[in-house]
Amino acid sequence: MLTIHQATATELLRKAADKAARTGRVSFSPSFARSPEPGSTPPLARLIQGGRGGEVRLKLYLSIVMMATAAPFDIKRPPTPQAWSRLLALPETSGPRRITDNIKWLSGRSLIELGPRRGYAPSTIQLLSMDGEGDEFERASLAGRYIGIPIEFWTNGWILALSPTAIALLFALLDSQGGHAKSRYVTKERKESYGLSHNSWTEGRKELERHKFLSVTRVAQGGDFDYQRLRNSYWVDESRLDDAPGSNLHSGTAPDADPWGFFSKGSAGSTTSEAPQGFRP
Repeated sequence: MLTIHQATATELLRKAADKAARTGRVSFSPSFARSPEPGSTPPLARLIQGGRGGEVRLKLYLSIVMMATAAPFDIKRPPTPQAWSRLLALPETSGPRRITDNIKWLSGRSLIELGPRRGYAPSTIQLLSMDGEGDEFERASLAGRYIGIPIEFWTNGWILALSPTAIALLFALLDSQGGHAKSRYVTKERKESYGLSHNSWTEGRKELERHKFLSVTRVAQGGDFDYQRLRNSYWVDESRLDDAPGSNLHSGTAPDADPWGFFSKGSAGSTTSEAPQGFRP
């Protein structure tokens, strides 16, 4: 269940999504969550390293991606550190400083580029490629396979309710699930490509199960004449995002086995999953 502070922040997230005309899904490149090369760490796993700092920069970055809806995928009038702090339900005293530090962190890792400041206004924010290589940002849904995160992840407050470890595992399992209608076994090599430690995987799994997102079953691997081992098979019920954190499970799908107008009513969003217009408050 959300705290009062988080519930207030969720209302601000809804207004931000309305202002961005964001509905449907927010697309993320698979290279954000999964490294194509053995032994390297993908950006998502790097984001959550560092304790409390990791939580702020992950949720900050995910919210920037949600708000920058269309080419050139920038935010020309971003929230102030104080407004970001309210949006992410951070403490009033330390929140703005943590926001400022982590915006610099994201810029230093080539996930965003900061433009010039105009007077006391915050620097503009330009998204860069999700692989952290500093290239031009490209909408993942137009580049082929992508990880689609329903907008309710933000507008129902799940981004606030879940820990960074649980969020990272949610992205990883949705990437592995890949739109299939059955639960999926994740190979050792695939697990390693997400850059999450065994402890992170275990803790994230427990949290997602506790929030009724995740079903884990034991499935035999191997043919009739092979030695069979029981392995974990994972199923993420995306429809759980339609519910409020802490609420009872609704009838979801089961597998076969202020320039931002934060305190004013937002406009109706477009009917497409990727809004045709940018966030231009």
